[in-house]
Amino acid sequence: MAAPVALIQGASRGLGLQFCKHILKHRTTAVVIATCRNPEHAAELRDLSDRHPGNRLTVLRLDVNREEDVRGVADRVRESFGRLDLVVNSSAVLHPSGKGETSLRDVTAQGVISTLTTNTVGPLVVAKYLAPLLQKGGGGFGQQPAEKSKRHSGVIVNITAKVGSIGDNGLGGWYSYRMSKAALNMATRNLSIELGRSRPKVVCVSLHPGTVDTDLSRPYHRNVPKDKLFAAELSVSRLMSIVDSLNMERTGRAFNWDGTELPW
Repeated sequence: MAAPVALIQGASRGLGLQFCKHILKHRTTAVVIATCRNPEHAAELRDLSDRHPGNRLTVLRLDVNREEDVRGVADRVRESFGRLDLVVNSSAVLHPSGKGETSLRDVTAQGVISTLTTNTVGPLVVAKYLAPLLQKGGGGFGQQPAEKSKRHSGVIVNITAKVGSIGDNGLGGWYSYRMSKAALNMATRNLSIELGRSRPKVVCVSLHPGTVDTDLSRPYHRNVPKDKLFAAELSVSRLMSIVDSLNMERTGRAFNWDGTELPW
């Protein structure tokens, strides 16, 4: 069986970087393609690449706000690998200002548009160009049932957030970020329907990593209980356990880091 190929979008830091580390460490035959906006400034990712010579880790430039970048990466992957087994969309912004809106008076059209562009439109465009490569995958991630009709060729993971759950929203605020993640969940659902009809099929899920010790959440750590603040390594380990359990019966859903289903 050919080595599984995973592409991690937003791999320069935080969860994305940890996904790369986890797969390289625990999937010793897997190949990782790490993408980020500025590879030359991604010191940790460059260091990881130096420690994995050969073709186990490939770093490519990708700004999800530029469709031509996404198209170019898809062409590179097609030429070099011919397929994908896993795509993780992990890059996100809280807000261009770095602070979520606490009330309606803080909302600006440009802030909402910018957040939606990165958090929602970007992953959807990534899916558009990479889905054909996932349909050529070998199903190297997730569970494969005995029945051929229920098997999948690849997996799309969109990193969502609990604050994007409409059913769970009891506090309000953070308009741009909440809206972008709610819209991302809808994109995941739509993708699961279309790519669930395709042959071969692709599993599509949204995963909530919990509150993780990353640059995005760091300004709000003082309000998070210590037992609810996760290191990126722990969060990704739990998320990959969910990925390993995926099949076509679980596509189109959102899951918390602990495997429980997150309400839309």
